[in-house]
Amino acid sequence: MAIYYLLPLYVMLTTSFKSLDDIRAGNMLSLPQAWEGGAWAKAWAEACTGVECNGMKGFFWNSVKMTVPAVLISTMLGAVNGYVVSMWRFKGSDVLFTMLLVGCFIPFQVVLLPMAQLLGLLGIANTTTGLVLTHVVYGTAFTTLFFRNFYITVPDELVKAARIDGAGFWTIFGRILLPISGPIFVVCIIWQFTQIWNDFLFGVVFAAGESQPITVALNNLVNTSTGVKEYNVDMAAAIIAALPTLFVYMVAGRYFVRGLTAGAVKG
Repeated sequence: MAIYYLLPLYVMLTTSFKSLDDIRAGNMLSLPQAWEGGAWAKAWAEACTGVECNGMKGFFWNSVKMTVPAVLISTMLGAVNGYVVSMWRFKGSDVLFTMLLVGCFIPFQVVLLPMAQLLGLLGIANTTTGLVLTHVVYGTAFTTLFFRNFYITVPDELVKAARIDGAGFWTIFGRILLPISGPIFVVCIIWQFTQIWNDFLFGVVFAAGESQPITVALNNLVNTSTGVKEYNVDMAAAIIAALPTLFVYMVAGRYFVRGLTAGAVKG
């Protein structure tokens, strides 16, 4: 099964190091007759993603500028929201949590028109900032659910004792809950990073031109009709687009399931 799932990655890697003549003469599973890295350089800095041929470089950094703040903001908002709905019950808290839970199941297509109108009113349509706001709004429901399920496993006596000692809202959150929230932070960061980096729909709808993320640029590159079809460049560009998520999973993937199961059982 591992070989079966790794086979597409093998084909992409080997094809990205082949010349065009090698690709036409050989087959997909053959190794390159001569290993060449020119396709990677062209995919990064020279490939045509439409009318311009500046490669994937600018779009890669667009995705970085979009993903990093969106992940951090949505994760921290989810932590605070999860803390509130699990530890500080108030009138209507169950209704609020139900609304957030429903938000997890709203399809992307449903929010396109209202979000486009909101971004236009705020004056951030077709910008990276607009994409950040879009992903924060859509992702906060998920992060809230993750943190809420984690925090309800914390013994109530611990929080009550802190209140008796005079600890307030932010003191309990910052000195008691945050230090034990490492596993669920890893879960949210991996989840949000993967969802935001790989998103195509919001990027193609709410961004334009030089503000588009790398997923949109990759689609434009693969479907461009400019010049000769260069499969080695396409494969190199696809791997460049996938590298950040692969890196995140290789570094922190083992903590993902551990963090999810940390809030699965109370007591």
